[in-house]
Amino acid sequence: MGALSLYVRSVRSGPPLELWHTVELETEFRADRVGEIASFEDYLALEQRLFVELDERVYARTTRGEHRALARYSTGSLADPRRFETDWNRSFELSVDAPRGGVLLVHGMTDSPYSLRALGEALHEQGYHVVGLRLPGHGTVPSGLTSFTWQDMSTAVSLAADHLAAAVGSDSVHVIGYSNGAALALHQTLEALAGRGGPTPASLVLVSPSIAVSPAAAGARWLGLLAKLPGLEKVAWTQVLPEFDPFKYNSFAVNAGDQVHRLTRRLVREIEARSHSGGLDSFPPTLAFLSTVDATVTADAVIDSLLEHLPANRNALVLFDINRSRTKSSLLVSDPGPLTDALLRSDALPFHLTVVGNETPSSRRVVARRKPPFSRAVAADPLDRAWPAGTISLSHVALPFPDDDPLYGARRDGSESVLHLGDIAFRGERGLLSFPDAWLVRLRHNPFYDYLQRRTLDWIESR
Repeated sequence: MGALSLYVRSVRSGPPLELWHTVELETEFRADRVGEIASFEDYLALEQRLFVELDERVYARTTRGEHRALARYSTGSLADPRRFETDWNRSFELSVDAPRGGVLLVHGMTDSPYSLRALGEALHEQGYHVVGLRLPGHGTVPSGLTSFTWQDMSTAVSLAADHLAAAVGSDSVHVIGYSNGAALALHQTLEALAGRGGPTPASLVLVSPSIAVSPAAAGARWLGLLAKLPGLEKVAWTQVLPEFDPFKYNSFAVNAGDQVHRLTRRLVREIEARSHSGGLDSFPPTLAFLSTVDATVTADAVIDSLLEHLPANRNALVLFDINRSRTKSSLLVSDPGPLTDALLRSDALPFHLTVVGNETPSSRRVVARRKPPFSRAVAADPLDRAWPAGTISLSHVALPFPDDDPLYGARRDGSESVLHLGDIAFRGERGLLSFPDAWLVRLRHNPFYDYLQRRTLDWIESR
């Protein structure tokens, strides 16, 4: 009880809640509206009304001015997503004549369709019909995270998958899921295999997949109930930050963690049960990408809770190791080296393994060390890439973004009129900024993105 009191006191003493933390948008999709919203076309029409409501109830009521120059919800600011040529907060569809297949893109928690935009455009150029889905509660205001459910998101995924299957055929749909979107992709697949609707994907690609059960999230629903009491509204938030990213929330709601916990707990249980009964024999080929250091999910969890249970010889894991020419074990909280070494030595893994890491401990040059299932034979392929100076690892949020991404990439055009969040660097006293210093440390793009994209395209094209 004492710990809870301290937590409530610390939360209440933080930054005040803004309009975008409290407003409830009435036209957001919910699973119980599936009778009214029965198709993806209906979903898009509802989404259009949702963004009209967003303009009327948030943007029209938010002040402008120099002090709001980086405020996402201030009209005309650098962070106003409506200033961009495309507002990537919305669902999008890239169609082609005579498509080779269809690809559904499912973004992660607090994200938007922008997170998988680059992969979607590359697949579209190769002749695929692509649908980038905006999940309920996302792309609008952070308050959307306080009331949505994982069933809302899952139902939206089903609508989009059915739409894509109607366009390209039910046997030609591939699904790419990022972070929590990977968990939703897995759930959609399990539902299809159980005959509960939707097409069974021809293949899955999971980027930074969040499939681990978080014990800390188990008590989140109690905080959500506590937040309904007068004066305790801020308890509904684990983090309240300024919103300056046009395509991702910086604030995080307790309910969001609770919904991830509920979904991943269900997934882990169902995968394990089906594994014992043979219910995964028809599971589609699955390719997973993961950084060996990830604040959201571990390689152990992806292997133990997913890949070890899937049919042998037809799945793959790509691990991006840390930069060993830059980082010494004595400086690390935890060194992933023993894990990657053990995986490369093991002859018991039922999946293809690739570890992307330094060519030698003293070189920044990078190679891909790969080995087939049930084998210790390792081959190394040079990637003609090197770790950028000062970079020690990838991160959970970095993998799907190329290094030339206009928002999160390493390169900039030098214009002060263009928002760039990929290489912000400040020096000064701690505690001066209105957001955590750790935000500046986390890598926002993938210097080896071209390898991830090539592996993804090859994976889908071979199915």
